[in-house]
Formats: sequence, structure tokens, C-alpha cells
Amino acid sequence: MLKEFKTFISKGNVVEMAVGLIMATYFGAIVKSLVNDIIMPPIGKLLGGVDFTELKVVIQDAVPAVMDGETVVTEATEEVAVMYGNFINHVITFFIVAFCIFMVVKAYNKMKDKLEKKEEEAPAEPPAPSKEEVLLTEIRDLLKNK
Repeated sequence: MLKEFKTFISKGNVVEMAVGLIMATYFGAIVKSLVNDIIMPPIGKLLGGVDFTELKVVIQDAVPAVMDGETVVTEATEEVAVMYGNFINHVITFFIVAFCIFMVVKAYNKMKDKLEKKEEEAPAEPPAPSKEEVLLTEIRDLLKNK
């Protein structure tokens, strides 16, 4: 079992997958920062100074705790809200990532097509002559020499 695991790990696919996962994680962080820090502030400014991360529909307001000295009369409750501004940010982030992945796949497919065309254009070697052709060639050569 240890030998199989060693074989599995030593294959290039595992390493490539790990590198791809790490790159995707940091690429996602970069795109998230792009959306949150560069794209959304100007859009919010154009819409009248709106900060998309604060857009929400409050279902229940937060209530502070009511205290009587050291005794808690009423427990504090947190705000319950639908944070649709964050959802908008995530949707925009998704579309940017999806577009970037589309462009990478498109470039990969284009490169792959060029390589396949070069392979098709390369002349194939003629098939080896059959036994009969070899025998006939030998007979011809012997007749020429007489």
C-alpha cells in the first residue's frame, strides 16, 4: 500500500493539481479584492455613495441587553438581516473568475488545435513494403544484374 501511495504521489498529475489549487485560491483572493476594493467603490459612488457590503434588508433589529446593575434583565439580540450587497459582490466576483477561466481554456484549446494541425500536416511515413513487394524487388534487381 505504501508503494502504491508513493507511485501515486510521484506522478506529475498530483503535483500539477496541487499547484493549480494553490494558484486558484490566490487568484480568487485577487479577484475578490479587485471587486471589493476597485470595482464596487466607483459603482457605489455612481449610485449615490452606496457601500454594497452594507446593503441589507433587516428582518430583526439588534436589541442591546437591559441591565439592572450587574443583573441582566433582558438578553441582547443580534441583528438578523439579508445581506444582498455581499451577494452582489460575490456574483460579480464569480463572473470575473468565470470569464478569466473561459479565456484560459480558450487559449489552451487554440494552442491544442495548432499542435494537432501540425501533427496532421506532417507527412506520414509510407507503409513498409509487403513480403511480396520485397520479393519482387529482389527478383527485379537480380534480372537487372544479368
